[in-house]
Amino acid sequence: MSQRTYHDPLHRGIQLDSHRPGEAMVMALVETAPFQRLRRVRQLGPAFLTFHGAESSRFTHSLGVFHLARQAFERLLKLSPDLEPHRPLLYAAALLHDIGHGPLSHTGEEMFGLHHESWSARIAQNHPQIQACLDQEDQGTAQAVAALLEHGQAPHPVVKRLVSSQLDCDRLDYLLRDSYSTGTRYGQLDLERIMAGLTLSPDGDLAIHPKGLMAVEHYLVVRNLMYRSVYNHRLNVVCNWLLERLVRLARQLGPDLVWADGVMQRWLWNADELDLDSFLANDDVRTGYHLQRWQEEGPPALASLCRRFRERDLLKATAVTQLTREEQLQALAVAGRLAEQRGIDPSLSCGLRHQELRGYHPYRGGLRLWDGEQMQALEEASPLVASLATPAATSWLIHPREIQKELRRTMDVEWGSSLTSDR
Repeated sequence: MSQRTYHDPLHRGIQLDSHRPGEAMVMALVETAPFQRLRRVRQLGPAFLTFHGAESSRFTHSLGVFHLARQAFERLLKLSPDLEPHRPLLYAAALLHDIGHGPLSHTGEEMFGLHHESWSARIAQNHPQIQACLDQEDQGTAQAVAALLEHGQAPHPVVKRLVSSQLDCDRLDYLLRDSYSTGTRYGQLDLERIMAGLTLSPDGDLAIHPKGLMAVEHYLVVRNLMYRSVYNHRLNVVCNWLLERLVRLARQLGPDLVWADGVMQRWLWNADELDLDSFLANDDVRTGYHLQRWQEEGPPALASLCRRFRERDLLKATAVTQLTREEQLQALAVAGRLAEQRGIDPSLSCGLRHQELRGYHPYRGGLRLWDGEQMQALEEASPLVASLATPAATSWLIHPREIQKELRRTMDVEWGSSLTSDR
């Protein structure tokens, strides 16, 4: 088949033609087993328990990232035709950047203690199907993709920026896609204006033309809002804590008490020796099946955690950002005591979670404005962007809903003035 169209809810028709440079490789990569596995990995992990439409997959997102990378590359190619040899590397890295995600995406990384960048690189370089597709396009492409995905190494800075930077195709797609699937309105971007604003600086690196400044400012504000309203939503915080605690407990109980098939045994108790086949054999389906089995047949504590997650009987999260770390620990002790009084195990129901959000990193691949005569750091040209560079921390006290009222009364007595702004 020389042509193929993927009908995408965001980008409409993503058309591939094997006669165009690099696209036969992309078509072949999409058909490999490791890429097809991404259909079984949710883009937003357990966020479907908060936003019922959040069911899109890493497969869909990865195609979208490739599509945007191709658009950006075609624009920049007009400015610098010598970019052409880097097309296969960009296409492959954009498509495969998330191929190393485990079950439930980023939540799975926290659950099992893995890093998807390392696994993406390992799959690109060592999986026979993937490696063959890449090196058939151009010998050494598999190794180059692995170096880019794991270490950020690329033969041209533009390739690196489009795959991983403060303004990359990954972020552009997931903000649009996640806003669409969750039903929120924050993720609406002026994608055409952003693409039109891409240019090249005299050193050959990616830059923004001043005409694209407002669209990029909007993009950075949107990203900040999406993190605050979706990615760091308090129920997502609860689900992540619950799943981490669940896996930690299963590992502590051990294979004598916890049933697991051969693949999950290696994920739980031999993670340091996890081989490629065992990694790729796990996805949302297999992990979800184990949660079901553990709820039905597992030790009581593990069964209780699985039931909470599967039946959406979630714990509560109270904001304690305004408290000092010592006061937060005191509040956790209060929650634990109240839980015990209700016959609820505090080790399975009480915890603290800390997060830090920085909307823009000026020193981590910071963006630059280039008008053809003058170069300027984005945060110097935009007070709005500069304000996003200040980190904002949030802290949550996780606890059973049964103690919420009494806990709040106790906290109001102890730290009422500090908690006022959290209401």
